[in-house]
Parts: sequence; C-alpha cells; structure tokens
Amino acid sequence: MKTTKEKVDKEQFQMEGEEYFENQLTTKMKKESGKYIMESSYVLCEQLVDGRLSYRGMNPEIEKLMEQENNLKNFKEEVKRETEVSDEQMAKRFKSSQVKTMGKKFLTKKNRHLRFQSDDEDEVKSKNGFLKPKD
Repeated sequence: MKTTKEKVDKEQFQMEGEEYFENQLTTKMKKESGKYIMESSYVLCEQLVDGRLSYRGMNPEIEKLMEQENNLKNFKEEVKRETEVSDEQMAKRFKSSQVKTMGKKFLTKKNRHLRFQSDDEDEVKSKNGFLKPKD
C-alpha cells in the first residue's frame, strides 16, 4: 500500500510538472534528457584525490583502494606511451615534409632543374654554355 501510494504521488507530481512546464519543454529536450549523467560531487569532474588517505599501513583498506587507483592511472599512461611514433617525431616529419613541398612551389624552372641534378650526385655535370656554329 505504501509503495503504491508513493508511486501514485510520484506520477502525479511528474504530471503536474509536465503540465506546468509543457510550453517550455520540447520533444527534443525530452528525448535528449538521457544523454547526461548527474553527478552529486565534482570530485570526479575535477579529477581530485579522495579525501581519505592512509600511509604506512594505518588503514589497509584505503591503501588498497589507493594502489588500485595508481595501477589504473599507470596503465592508462603506459597505453599512451605504447604508440609506435611519438607526437614529437610525427611533428618533425610533418614539418620537414611541408617545408620541402612549400619550398618546391616557389622555385623557378632553372632552380628546379639544378635541384634535381644536385639530388643525383652520380651525374654531376656542369651546364654547357652556348656554342658558336662552325662555318
């Protein structure tokens, strides 16, 4: 009886609220209300340390919890470090390739030709000048 009465009161309260705010709530707002999680404390949002700490075996239960949190944090850091190419290496490669391609864009035709010759060190030849035709 008591639970039924509480359910009825809760439903009635909700219906009164819907009637009161009917013009302010849209169907889109009603559908998207499940996307958000209400957290009673801001500790998780700010990534703060729990208020209870223990050192040197004074409270073993809390020390176990602290150790689990540290292990989880270390695991996340290790996963981040496991990337094959670090962010710094990626930035260096990207920067060097971009500089080269932008440098090519502004070369004149003569400089492009000379640049390709300098890349081929096996075929180092000086450019022949104009030869006068023989009679």
